[in-house]
Amino acid sequence: MNFRQLQQFLAVVETQSFRKAAERLHMAQPPLSTGIRRLEESLGARLLERSKRGVRLTEAGQAVLEDAHKIAFHVEHLRNAVSALESGVGGHLRVGFVGSATYTLLPRSLPLFRERFPNVVLELREGTTVQILQDVEAGALDLGLLRYPAMHPTSLDVVPIEWDRLVAVMPVGHPLGRRRRLNLADLADEPFVLYSASNAPNLATQVVQACQAAGFSPRVVQEAVQVQTLISLVESGMGIALVPAASGLASTRQVAFRKVAAATSLDVAIAMATRRGSESRAVGRFAEVLKECGQPAAAALPVAGPRPRRK
Repeated sequence: MNFRQLQQFLAVVETQSFRKAAERLHMAQPPLSTGIRRLEESLGARLLERSKRGVRLTEAGQAVLEDAHKIAFHVEHLRNAVSALESGVGGHLRVGFVGSATYTLLPRSLPLFRERFPNVVLELREGTTVQILQDVEAGALDLGLLRYPAMHPTSLDVVPIEWDRLVAVMPVGHPLGRRRRLNLADLADEPFVLYSASNAPNLATQVVQACQAAGFSPRVVQEAVQVQTLISLVESGMGIALVPAASGLASTRQVAFRKVAAATSLDVAIAMATRRGSESRAVGRFAEVLKECGQPAAAALPVAGPRPRRK
């Protein structure tokens, strides 16, 4: 017994005619009769009876009919699922992301991706850059959105998608918040809330190197992993921090964000990481949407927060 024979059986039942069933299946009538006979032999019972009035189901045929319909439905479902997977409009996609990707990139790209590819099941997992890199390399994630530049060597393809810059964040009312322009050297005497060197080494290294290029080493009083945690600690009066400008767009806290001039680049980005040569069509479709919704390096985000007072 095979699925083709079940298809032939269903066609005969639905048309109540071997001739009409053969026409529907685009085949000659003798091979159709042979297929039905072999199906009956494999099941050990006669399923159809011919008469001058047409074809009718036997009792065994009635018993087989419901299951035959179910099998046909599931086979068609499998075919559609495979077709959707191959075309990139179906399947399962596991995406890891750092918290900063939720400021602008994911809110723009996720609705668009779901609208275009509603049959792709998205599994989103938040993590750190180091963890996401490891999970994509190991195949536990299909795609990662992480902090760039990445300090760890990797075999993955890492492409910047959403560009941003580091800005200073300080409590509202801080004396430096009254100034229109800041140089990084102006922060030399301030206590710093810094990114964890073990869990957020990309940003931690970039901040320390920028400060050293400005002639000082930051006096670190507290470390944290997530950007919003740093901002909360700043609001609590622990110190100041350098954070991506995009974090100010969603902030309702009593903190001020200020642009800072530095000798080295304060540019940062959310980058897309994928395994080289092993992208599925769903990964490719998601990558296209991310690139469409990303922020180019030339289009820097504005800095949010209270404006400095005029003197």
